[in-house]
Amino acid sequence: MREGTSSSADRPVGVAGDPARSGDPASVHVIVGTTRARIVLSGEIDADLGADLQEATAAAEDSGLPVEIDAHHVTFMDSSGVAFLARLASRGPHRVRVLRAPPTVRFLLEVTRIGELLDIVDTDPGFDLEEPADGPEAPGS
Repeated sequence: MREGTSSSADRPVGVAGDPARSGDPASVHVIVGTTRARIVLSGEIDADLGADLQEATAAAEDSGLPVEIDAHHVTFMDSSGVAFLARLASRGPHRVRVLRAPPTVRFLLEVTRIGELLDIVDTDPGFDLEEPADGPEAPGS
């Protein structure tokens, strides 16, 4: 994780002209469940996260499961983030889903046409880490 330390004059400007929030910590987390892998992005997704994005791509691909990206807490994204999404969309056997993308991310996906390679979903369908137990040993039996 990194934290912004530059002054507001040095901060990147958001796509729609809104200044990106200064000091938003950025993070990339991969959660592998039984039916899909989820990559949770937050903060400013830029070149500083290049290694983390590559590790997340490898972990998601190694799972062999469909991949979804939770982008709800992304406050800024540059071409590094767009390239990350394009790489995931073009290399996997399943369509990648982007959950709850904020307007800035949606705009980038539209102008780069990367959005055509992804399924953009407005809601979060939830995430199960384990399949429900079956049989007589299920809880409550």
